[in-house]
Amino acid sequence: MKLKVFKSDGSPDGEREFDGLPVFEDDKGLQALKETVVAQAANLRQGTRSTKTRAEVRGGGKKPWRQKGTGRARAGSNRSPIWVGGGVVFGPRPQDFSKKTNRKVRHLAFRRALFDRVQAGEVSVIEAFEVNPAKTREMDRLIGQIAPVGTVLLVDDAFSDDAVRAGRNIPRVDFAESAHINTTELCLFDQLIVSERGLQSILTRVNGGKS
Repeated sequence: MKLKVFKSDGSPDGEREFDGLPVFEDDKGLQALKETVVAQAANLRQGTRSTKTRAEVRGGGKKPWRQKGTGRARAGSNRSPIWVGGGVVFGPRPQDFSKKTNRKVRHLAFRRALFDRVQAGEVSVIEAFEVNPAKTREMDRLIGQIAPVGTVLLVDDAFSDDAVRAGRNIPRVDFAESAHINTTELCLFDQLIVSERGLQSILTRVNGGKS
């Protein structure tokens, strides 16, 4: 499969064939892709929100007024759920939202996501992320030549401090190392710009069975 290649300064360098890119037919891998993205989103949830029941709210030990003769409704505690400051009925409690996915499912999902992005023409290859001088405007200009609009994920084997410093303040840009990029990140951005070293690392993952 061919990908658009750009030089380090952002100028086009034609298209090049890259061996090892995954190929799929029909809808194979789509279910695995859905399950993996849902699981990865669920695993980001902290599940720490919590409310207190009437047993946990402090106070309420004394009966507010006598049972009869006041003309008011009977009440046994001022921490009842119908009182302001009382406990909460069926409120959120701490829970574990994490979902488990098998390694083979994650691997299949990663390969399918990469295939879909390549097929859609949303993956570009750059020789290296070299910005000189290491200024935000230079990085913005470089990315604008390759992906003028939309959100962009930059992928490299390892980013230099200068590259990160130059691109971290661009709102539509984010960074990911090829060894740690996951399926959700492949799907989340409008365009992916991958260095040659980063692409080789991804292809090693894709063909080596680790995702």
